[in-house]
Amino acid sequence: MGAVELTEATFEQTIEGNSLVLIDFWAPWCGPCRNFAPVFEAASARHADAVFAKVNTDVEQRLAALFEIQSIPTLAIFRDRICVFAQPGALPAQHLEEIIQRVKALDMDEVRRRIAEHEANGAAEESD
Repeated sequence: MGAVELTEATFEQTIEGNSLVLIDFWAPWCGPCRNFAPVFEAASARHADAVFAKVNTDVEQRLAALFEIQSIPTLAIFRDRICVFAQPGALPAQHLEEIIQRVKALDMDEVRRRIAEHEANGAAEESD
């Protein structure tokens, strides 16, 4: 399918409407971004069950700020509307494939339980 351009206007709909979304935060002037682009595109061809999206940080500055992007490329992965992975740096193909497989294998009920537990602990600490 290939990567789609993601904008602030299409972000929420893309995350809400798909169970697995990989986002490549990049910029046209970034050498490592250009090196990572074919790796990202090749992975999109192997994983038709996922949306592969690209955010041009020069154009979508508010979206990049929302994610606190400090370095590009940065890869973020959402599964069931939860960001389960975010890491800067151009990944080699094999490493990207391993990450995708690990994200697909996640027990999302366990992830949601841990998030709820973490939020409950944070709320308890704030009330102390």
